[in-house]
Amino acid sequence: MSETVGTAGSVPETRDTMLGLREMELNFGPQHPSTHGVLRIVLKVDGERIVSARPDVGYLHRGTEKLFETETYPMVIPHTDRLDYVAAATNNHAYCLTVEKLLGLEIPKRAQYIRIVLDEMQRISSHLLWLATAAIDLGAITPFFYTFREREVILDLFEDYCGARLTLNCMRVGGLQEDLTPGWLEKLRAFTEDLGSKIDEYEDLLTENRIWKMRTVGVGILTTERCIAWGVTGPPLRAAGLAWDVRRALPYECYPELDFEIPTGKNADTYDRYLVRIAELRQSRRILLQCCDWLAANPTGEIRGKVPRVIKPPAGDAYASVESPKGELGFYLVSNGGNKPYRLRVRPPSFINLQALPEMARGHMVSDLVAIIGTIDIVLGEVDR
Repeated sequence: MSETVGTAGSVPETRDTMLGLREMELNFGPQHPSTHGVLRIVLKVDGERIVSARPDVGYLHRGTEKLFETETYPMVIPHTDRLDYVAAATNNHAYCLTVEKLLGLEIPKRAQYIRIVLDEMQRISSHLLWLATAAIDLGAITPFFYTFREREVILDLFEDYCGARLTLNCMRVGGLQEDLTPGWLEKLRAFTEDLGSKIDEYEDLLTENRIWKMRTVGVGILTTERCIAWGVTGPPLRAAGLAWDVRRALPYECYPELDFEIPTGKNADTYDRYLVRIAELRQSRRILLQCCDWLAANPTGEIRGKVPRVIKPPAGDAYASVESPKGELGFYLVSNGGNKPYRLRVRPPSFINLQALPEMARGHMVSDLVAIIGTIDIVLGEVDR
């Protein structure tokens, strides 16, 4: 079948169509491995060019926020691990900060530094997993083996500290449950000092790789203005040129005492989001070395503040957030004076950043969609909740 198209005064051209339609609707996922979980994207395509891309979420929904309201304050912490399950420490941290804000607790300095160490280890681990999977999505297999080599060491350190590798449950309201195990700090320092050369290896593989740049440069542009309009945070926002990072913008724990930079890009595309995350690996290494120095100089100290035996924050509400590997992760908590949250709402960066996918994908090829999804860096446990 064919149709005649043209404008007034022009010579009509005949274009082949399928069933009289030029656009076709396709389902991308939820089984597709490149959606990084049970995410379905309803595509409208003209040939291989994307006309619209609508995320269809909810396949992993567990009602987590309502579940939080059925548990006592300490019992909520393990459930936060299951949001962004590849960055459990930052989930624990954001929730504990919110409860501590309601209680008005003062956290011991040693506990603050150890929390920062756990957060930055988690950021490195999450970025390594992102780089491994994003590279595989675009056909580069070798980075997967390189990045998992380092990630395995981090998971071993987590296991040595708290007995878990993925869902850590490593923080408590008021500080920490356990202090560092003997020799742990020395293992962390050795790993951190060696990490710089490993990051160089990742860059040797990808940064000037011709195929990598062809697949990422100019793809999925999201400007600063559009990031702000969608509420996008984390590496996608910083790749657009805005140095917004909760660790600096809304400082918490001992971050104001540490010397580190906020990497930014200028082109707001998939390639710049890659460069920003690589730079963040280097900055996290820099933070860890400073924390190792402080902890080595202060080998003893309290790891938990004065926490009541039964945690019952006064009636009121509070919001606290951290800079998770994927962006601003916040918890809004309402207390009615009882021992359980009256209401608890999560601000998940994966879910909010995913909102911008239709705008980023429009006009690109279907193959570019894989690169764009990868560069947003989502985890479906945090999207669906």
